[in-house]
Amino acid sequence: MGSSSSTSGHLSSSACTQFVQDVISNNCVVIFSKTTCPYCKMAKNVFNEIGAKYKVIELDQHRDGRMLQEALAQMTGARTVPRVFVNGNCIGGGSDTKELHNQGKLVPLIEQCSTCPVKVDNQDSGSGHFK
Repeated sequence: MGSSSSTSGHLSSSACTQFVQDVISNNCVVIFSKTTCPYCKMAKNVFNEIGAKYKVIELDQHRDGRMLQEALAQMTGARTVPRVFVNGNCIGGGSDTKELHNQGKLVPLIEQCSTCPVKVDNQDSGSGHFK
């Protein structure tokens, strides 16, 4: 469901910030992730579970991953991954994403997206139960 992005040239600090902003504004759900991070996998699993499409930027596989992570830190106030964005807003990390889903608040955020039509399976949302 998710897709990865990479670039061949190095980006400047301002170009990294612009890249992050462009990805966020052109995709309903964006996860800035690292392939070995369990919290990143947690966030992806939540979106897979509800059937929402998302864009993944794997920072540990991106040539400018460190600079992108620094840009995210400046934008969100946190350097940790994942940094999850829904409808242009940072909703936090993996635990935050899972908690929003458990509270039934994640699907409504996704359904507000104007950048892409989202078909969400509401069958399991908002149960408030941890799996």
